[in-house]
Formats: sequence, C-alpha cells, structure tokens
Amino acid sequence: MFSANEILDMAIKLEKNGEAVYRDAINRVSNPELIKLLEWMVDEEIKHANWFAEMKLNLDQKSVNPFMEKMSRELFNDLLGDKNFSLKDVDFSSVSEIDDLIAIFIEFEKDSVRFYEVLEPFIGDPISLESLKMIIDEENCHIKRLQELMGRAEVFTTISK
Repeated sequence: MFSANEILDMAIKLEKNGEAVYRDAINRVSNPELIKLLEWMVDEEIKHANWFAEMKLNLDQKSVNPFMEKMSRELFNDLLGDKNFSLKDVDFSSVSEIDDLIAIFIEFEKDSVRFYEVLEPFIGDPISLESLKMIIDEENCHIKRLQELMGRAEVFTTISK
C-alpha cells in the first residue's frame, strides 16, 4: 500500500518537476508573453508543492494515515495507469515549434489534474479537500491559459536549443 506520506511525496514531486521544466523552458523561449506565463506557472507550482508539504507535515504531526486502509498500491496504479507525471523525458532540443512545447505543458497539467482527482475521495478533512479542489481549479486555469496561446501567430518564436 502507498502511505499518505508517499502519496504526498508524489504530489510534491509532480509540482517540483513542473517547476523545474517551466524554469528550463523560460531559458529556451524568446516570446515575452510566454515567458511571463511560464514565470507565473513556476510560482503556482511552488505554491502547490508548499501546500502538499504542509499537508504532509500536518499528517506527520498527527501520526494519522487516512489513506492506509482505503487505498492499495494496485488500486492507485489502476487509477493512474502508466502515467509518468515527471516531464523528465522532455527533450527540448527536439521541440521546434512553440505549439508543440505548449502541448507538452498542457498534457502535464492535465496529468496533474487527473492525479489530484484520484486523491479527492481519499481526503477526509473538509478543509484539505477544499484546498485540493482549489489546486485542481488552478491547474485547469493553467490549461486554459496555455490553450489560449495555441495557434497564435505572434507566439511563434524560435526556441533556443
């Protein structure tokens, strides 16, 4: 079984990986609008990672594991499928169009939403559940903002390699 700490560690890793990839992308694109969006997304990923870290700290202090009896490793794997959630495999040198880069980011954000939606039924604390739903809403907002950039001629700039 996954422990609550392991699940929260996965959520923290997901957010930190997003932060790292967005920071890397900032150094590789030249469009100011896209850079500004990526900087905002870095801040969002940091905020979300901090929320999960705080939730983990509170869980550690209570010595309670609300996930232990409700969620087995097999169930979790079934729900998530073969998703990697890491973005480690993004090879920026092979991405030549901004729309392709944006599509990668959109897929990452969608993976985050799926991951957090899987967690929802296992969060017993109403305040934590509300905060998780807020993070899901924010991730959906990221998707929308990225989608707004797709196909816009003025966003097409060279990606530095």
